[in-house]
Amino acid sequence: MQLSTAPYEERLTAPRTWWLVSFLVGVSMALILLPFGTLPMLGGLVGGTAAAAVVASSYGSVRIRVVGGSLIAGDAKIPVTALGESEVLDPEEARAWRTYKADTRAFLLLRAYIPRALKVEVTDPADPTPYLYLSTREPERLAEAIRTARTAAS
Repeated sequence: MQLSTAPYEERLTAPRTWWLVSFLVGVSMALILLPFGTLPMLGGLVGGTAAAAVVASSYGSVRIRVVGGSLIAGDAKIPVTALGESEVLDPEEARAWRTYKADTRAFLLLRAYIPRALKVEVTDPADPTPYLYLSTREPERLAEAIRTARTAAS
């Protein structure tokens, strides 16, 4: 039996600099605990680094997938039949849709460290969400995967 692969899957991982910041948090904890001795200092280094790394990893573990007739973006799962046209946003337009053009009813899966995005219209009349804003490194591929899945579902 061959498993079917998702037409699109992306994990929005945290940038490399965040891991350096995690280490620097550990160094800060070590310096705070330095007056208490070597063992607490090492514990602060390890514990502070580990805690900051867990936070960075959990924030960067969100996934966007198009699989089984659904778009799964973080915790949201939307059938592709409820989605309309997609618009690829360049960095300037993505910034505009994150700020002054944004609708408070929209579903936003945004990561500030990813400059490009995809805006997908929601056509389901029962859903009050006007559109999805998805930060993605490959908005063209995601738009094509949604279009392909919508065509296959109808």
